[in-house]
Amino acid sequence: QVQLAESGGGSVESGGSLNISCVASGYTYGSFCMRWFRQAPGKEREGVASFSPDGNPIYRESVKGRFTISQDNAKNTLYLQMDNLKPEDTAMYYCAGDSGYHGGSCKPRYWGQGTQVTVSS
Repeated sequence: QVQLAESGGGSVESGGSLNISCVASGYTYGSFCMRWFRQAPGKEREGVASFSPDGNPIYRESVKGRFTISQDNAKNTLYLQMDNLKPEDTAMYYCAGDSGYHGGSCKPRYWGQGTQVTVSS
């Protein structure tokens, strides 16, 4: 059974940094793709960062230059380094994944429970 577990969220002031992570279990990470989403109160869930099938990072426009996605296949772990955080980054951050890329994208078939990131002004 695939399980995704996020950690590393917290409360920071505007301009601060956080590094959140997501550990996958029940599946071999090398054959599993993962990506980051977030959902702010009263808003729809949105994609934040992912990798293309050829390994290039993809970011939503509002986090480009501030967030960095990375992965450690040996540890089955996905990371999101978030720098220069802004109040509008406040949200529950989720990792999601699937058993590989299908149709050129990593579908969010499996979800973690999320980790809260709160940025105060």
